[in-house]
Amino acid sequence: MTNDAPGALSLIRKEVHSELTSYLTLQREYLSEIGSELIPVCDALESFLLDGGKRLRPLFAYAGFCASGLTPTQEDIRAFTSLELLQACALIHDDLMDGSDTRRGKPAIHRHFENLHQQGAMAGLSGKFGEAAAVLLGDLALVWSDHMLHTSGVTSDALLSALTVHDEMRIELMAGQYLDVRESGEKTPSVDRSLRIARYKSGKYTIERPLHLGLALAHRDSSERKNLMYILSSYGLPLGEAFQLRDDALGIFGDPAVTGKPAGDDLREGKRTVLMAMTLEKANHNQRSIIESSLGDPDLTSKQVEDVRAAIIETGAVKDVEDLIDGLLSSALEAANSDEIAPSARELLIELATSAIRRSH
Repeated sequence: MTNDAPGALSLIRKEVHSELTSYLTLQREYLSEIGSELIPVCDALESFLLDGGKRLRPLFAYAGFCASGLTPTQEDIRAFTSLELLQACALIHDDLMDGSDTRRGKPAIHRHFENLHQQGAMAGLSGKFGEAAAVLLGDLALVWSDHMLHTSGVTSDALLSALTVHDEMRIELMAGQYLDVRESGEKTPSVDRSLRIARYKSGKYTIERPLHLGLALAHRDSSERKNLMYILSSYGLPLGEAFQLRDDALGIFGDPAVTGKPAGDDLREGKRTVLMAMTLEKANHNQRSIIESSLGDPDLTSKQVEDVRAAIIETGAVKDVEDLIDGLLSSALEAANSDEIAPSARELLIELATSAIRRSH
């Protein structure tokens, strides 16, 4: 394996893709035996999982394992890969709850099955069919994430060690998703509430918990592992929040050709992000009027999107968020340089941190 961090991560990313491809091939065989009607399910999930994706969660799990000073086996990498299926569940359900039309430049899963219903001239309502299919495909991805972890081939002790982290990660994810849904019903914005959502909906399951899962699979001495878990949390929590803050900024200011989502999609969906909360807290009457009349309007025009973007920038909230991201990244990098972390893993953590925050999609 190459010694440089970018090269090592590139290699692991390819191995994760290979493990995911093999797993989905086996599941296609299984589902096809149940009935040919399930083939579109296989097609949709294979496209969703294999045509893109940064593989960040398996990569952080890999870095967490390496922080112990050990080298993961192929079975460990297979276990890390299961995190891609958990993310698929979260994204499919998130798109459904947000009413998003696209994901990575293609129809979101609920829209894809709505289209299949229409193309097949099936009976009933195509929208309801698409929604039901998305719920079930998201649930299937969640079940598969468990199954892939359980059948990864890691030792029983390593698996038992990992299950506590795995369960906590899923509970936190669902809690964060609910808080996000509930936030849309709040009458006033709150930076603190939005930061909590950023932590639980995305930050912890994207970075901190994958790091912990990788470390748990390494199955080191409990006292040593406890100290390393604390250090990895000191790295993962601020980085996870910074990751979501970057995501929120891209949701409003990102280039559609790069993000795969229409310009201003988060505005049309009415997302109550940290950036939006900061904006509304600082906005004057005119700026607030422009933003509040547009936020959550599914028919928002490109001109209206540009007006809202201009108002957000004028409040200074974009700079405040960028300053917050820089501070969180600095905290994460300080933790990554801890002497308790194996030297090779420090380079992995630093590379992952900078690439996760300095991204454009």
